[in-house]
Amino acid sequence: MSDEETSKSDNEDLNEELKVDVTGTDKEKNKNVVDVENIAFAAAKEQAQVRPWTKRMIQLYCFCILATLNSCITGYDGSLMSAINDMNPYLEKFNMISTGAKTGFVFAIYTVGGIAGVVVAGPLTDTWGRRWGMVAGGLMIIFGTCIQATANTLAQFIGGRFVSGFGVSTSATAGPSYVAEIAHPVYRGTLTAIYNSFWFIGSIPALWVSYGTNLHFHDDRAWRIPLWLQMVFSGIVVFGALLLPESPRWLMSNGRHEEALAIMARYHGEDDPNNPIVQLTYYEMQEEITHDGSDKRWWDYSELGLVYLVTFGRLGRIPNIRSALWRLLMVVSMAFFGQWAGNAAISYFLVVMLQQAGIEDNNTRLMLNAVLSVISFIGAMCGSFLVDKVGRRKLLFTSSCLFVIWFSIVTALSANFVDSGNKAASNVTVAIIYLFGFTFSVGFTPLQALYPVECLSFETRAKGMAVYSFAVNIASFFNHYVTPIGLGEVEWRFYFLYIAWDIFQAGFIYQFYVETKNRTLEELNEIFASPFPKKASFQRAKVKVVTGKCDDFQGVETVIEASA
Repeated sequence: MSDEETSKSDNEDLNEELKVDVTGTDKEKNKNVVDVENIAFAAAKEQAQVRPWTKRMIQLYCFCILATLNSCITGYDGSLMSAINDMNPYLEKFNMISTGAKTGFVFAIYTVGGIAGVVVAGPLTDTWGRRWGMVAGGLMIIFGTCIQATANTLAQFIGGRFVSGFGVSTSATAGPSYVAEIAHPVYRGTLTAIYNSFWFIGSIPALWVSYGTNLHFHDDRAWRIPLWLQMVFSGIVVFGALLLPESPRWLMSNGRHEEALAIMARYHGEDDPNNPIVQLTYYEMQEEITHDGSDKRWWDYSELGLVYLVTFGRLGRIPNIRSALWRLLMVVSMAFFGQWAGNAAISYFLVVMLQQAGIEDNNTRLMLNAVLSVISFIGAMCGSFLVDKVGRRKLLFTSSCLFVIWFSIVTALSANFVDSGNKAASNVTVAIIYLFGFTFSVGFTPLQALYPVECLSFETRAKGMAVYSFAVNIASFFNHYVTPIGLGEVEWRFYFLYIAWDIFQAGFIYQFYVETKNRTLEELNEIFASPFPKKASFQRAKVKVVTGKCDDFQGVETVIEASA
């Protein structure tokens, strides 16, 4: 059957299901012609008349916010070490300097722990559920914090960072998976985008607390107090996660269909199991989620295409191998793009960059670092509300192009300051660094959790997010270990590496990235099953929508055309 015949058949089935008289003229004044990515979802959305501020929806937002604290944990640690690394009591305690191989190792051991944690994160989250995955990750982070905050030797401090990194792998696997799977389908994009934007809800207190303790204490309390406070977000997750309803998709995959339907009816359908959104999602989950998938076998990563890839096609060939490899390409590339765009230098070594740009005062550097976290949070929240309007690809591509411009300017200005000591060049450098931080937060921060989750099927989601975490930690190891050496040895010339990478990154996103907005998680399986997923993701349909009740009908009336 041709694509045209298939489209016609689908449209006829849709009209029959909705019992629409497409020849009637009495509804003309209530029709709007719109482009939609998913006809069935558009029909269900119009019929369900979803409202964002009902009692059930507010409860659902609270569930998502609690799970989103897993992102705050990562943000707190990521920014905390940046601040502590500029504190004299910490540097003197462990005989450290703010750049060099020794500092790089202290930073990098956290990612080594994250790499080790990947082995446990995916299977644990698949076997015990998303909630227990969050609890296990939080407990490990608390244990690691206790080791770090009481450290009197560098070896103990490093050990604590390893344990914390191990725990973060689990929480970073379970948290975004839970949010994407429990969120209402209409608001999934925004809510999952907000997940990673809450990185700054952890970053902001870490930097401002560190600024305050460094200002008022001149002993070990300056760095120990911020470390102890790292347990706050983890503690809330540990005690709160088990009060959450489990992911309906995890319940469905474990044969608990009635529980899954009850949760969706309550929070997606306002207690109505016959709600069109609930029925559509439940039907798609029944079709797509299996009871004997690879998520039931802790050792099985074949559906991700990993076995096929590492054996160069000799083993692990599965029927949908092309789809699996494309998904894997999206997930792994997003991990590296989100870490190597230049943001890591700003997140972890901004104080060093500011020093090389001519900002000499220690407290001024810490204050500027803290201000950037606030600006970046504003940018991230703006981006979270743009992902469903602008689309994932446009945000990622446009921001990558801007990165090239910002780093080119920073490189030129930093070189000018070194040669001439020009104070104006120093001030403009700070402004451009802020522009980079804001741009990254709008274009990348909301999508670092959202995009890989959307690109993975349910059976591979937990293990796929563990692979994503593994790739992030590999990229972060380079950032943590190589960046302080590069900034110390070649200074501003190191920025040329980011310029070259960002050019490559922009081209890759334009050529290969799939648009995932306004699709259900299950519908994306069809996109990735196509011969060229990027092209398939652009397919849209032009439909007539009845926006107000008319002859006891509202929703999609008929399909005018489907674009290929």
